[in-house]
Amino acid sequence: MNPQQHATILSKNQAPSLIKLCACMVYELLTIIALCIVFAGIFYGIFGDATEGVRRLFQQVFLWAILGIYYLWCWTKSGQTVAMQAWHIKVVTQDNAPLSMQMALRRYVLASLSLMLCGLGFLWVIVDKDRLFLHDRLLKCKIIIA
Repeated sequence: MNPQQHATILSKNQAPSLIKLCACMVYELLTIIALCIVFAGIFYGIFGDATEGVRRLFQQVFLWAILGIYYLWCWTKSGQTVAMQAWHIKVVTQDNAPLSMQMALRRYVLASLSLMLCGLGFLWVIVDKDRLFLHDRLLKCKIIIA
């Protein structure tokens, strides 16, 4: 293995910079907004207005499930969402293996809980020495340069 190949392998196992992670999260937000608009429209077409009561709750659970399907499919298939592909990063286990469906589901649930707590689990990346989100630290997975 020549020095350039060795440097490439080392860089691919490194955590992305905070700037890259933040930029990817902005891109993820745009993807989430687009998915929610499309599927809220489908929901509205089937069930009608969902601005209050049980329909509103059902719509929120429906959209959370749709986003979960998107993330689980991406994380288990390639380790990358559309935004992660654009920023050349991926999520893997500590052993650099792809996430299992069970691990991806746990990651989605914990990340969702983190968002409900004002994003505290995402802010954790600022103080983590390995630049891991709290849910990744707890689940023993990581985001690396792809």
